[in-house]
Amino acid sequence: MAGKKSRKPADGSYSDAWRNFSKIILRPGIRMMMRLDWRGQQNIPADGATILAANHLSYMDIFAVSLFADSAGRYPVFLAKSSLFTIPVVGPLIGKLGQLPVYRGQTDIGLVLKQAEMVANNGACVIFYPEATVTRDPEQWPMVSKTGVARLALETGAPVVPIAHWGAQKILPYGDHIPRILPRKTVQVVAGPPVDLSEFAGKPLTSQVLRAATDKIMTDVAALLGGLRGETPPAEPYHPAVARRKMRQELRALADNSQEPSDESGAASP
Repeated sequence: MAGKKSRKPADGSYSDAWRNFSKIILRPGIRMMMRLDWRGQQNIPADGATILAANHLSYMDIFAVSLFADSAGRYPVFLAKSSLFTIPVVGPLIGKLGQLPVYRGQTDIGLVLKQAEMVANNGACVIFYPEATVTRDPEQWPMVSKTGVARLALETGAPVVPIAHWGAQKILPYGDHIPRILPRKTVQVVAGPPVDLSEFAGKPLTSQVLRAATDKIMTDVAALLGGLRGETPPAEPYHPAVARRKMRQELRALADNSQEPSDESGAASP
């Protein structure tokens, strides 16, 4: 039994036997849960360190993107919550599959350097959700993202392939716990060409550089998603903190207006 104290952090190593076993189980299992309509696998490098940057709509999209990467000949490696590595049976298994722990509370620098070493040394295909969580955008476009994906790319030189998907949220909407498997729903997945980050090469990794590189990556992701949806992405990505602040301001304005004195006709006083 792997307890919290005894479980060592994943270092990017993995078991070929366990990976082969997971393919036998997961390939047909995922296809049973969803229909898949995908294109663009040719944009994923056949080997070497690679980052797939994807939008995040549902916990179910993890399966769709995994099989998409697998269909391109790349075994998917995810960033998983470090707490999962302490769970008996589950922890040792995902460690053997080469999945990577994310330690809550660490900064992007502390988190990403661990992944950068793994990517550079083992040439893995890492699936990165730059938003860090399922989007909170009411219209389900990508939110403002964390800069870890840009740091990882610029630290290692690994190409970043933008990935967009649509449909997984219909199987398991955010907040639900029971997948809606039947009738089977179609999940669309598309990969674009690697993002051109050459303008940032050799520059100090300041917050401004990382933000600009991240925004460029997510612009490509949003454009691909717009193609799947047949819609134009918003000019500015949704920012939860900004949205909450705007809501508080609107509520405060409504409260102030409701307290204004009025005349007998019910009209507000000038």
